[in-house]
Amino acid sequence: MKHRIKRTYRIARYVIYRETLVDQRDMAWSFTGAFLGVGLIGLLNHFYLPAKDNLFVLGSFGASAVLIYGHTQSPLAQPRNVIGGHVLSAAVGVTICTLIPWADWEWLAGALAVASSIVVMQLTKTIHPPGGATALLAVAGSAKIRALGFWYVLSPVATGVFLLLLVAFIVNNIPGNRSYPARGKWW
Repeated sequence: MKHRIKRTYRIARYVIYRETLVDQRDMAWSFTGAFLGVGLIGLLNHFYLPAKDNLFVLGSFGASAVLIYGHTQSPLAQPRNVIGGHVLSAAVGVTICTLIPWADWEWLAGALAVASSIVVMQLTKTIHPPGGATALLAVAGSAKIRALGFWYVLSPVATGVFLLLLVAFIVNNIPGNRSYPARGKWW
């Protein structure tokens, strides 16, 4: 029994340690990609949209940046999942926001938007965890975001996703030890 516990400990330590090792060059490229991707969205928001409300700067884009720049080979970071997860979840969130009176039932609309977006992503095989936040933002975001209605799906969501992926295609393919999208996982 004691030998088995020691062996399990050694295996767990090896797996955890190996999984958390990241090449310093990888860190630099992850930083560069995230900085450029999120920075480009912020720049667009700053110069071309009203500065009072950061319509383009969605929190879910930050979570997507972690996946597409920091964990490029993850199935959740592939373009199909990023595009489908965000766009479909945004459409679900706006639909729920339209159907449920927001002022009285915000808690219900938010819960229903996230839960429904998960099911839609599962059905379409486009699971992307930040998509749940995109759906929630359609319901619980500022009045300006809710006022966009279905335009929210196109701008800021689809536009922001396009910018993040454009930077990911460029930055993640510069170094020889990285490639994006993962081979055979584009669509």
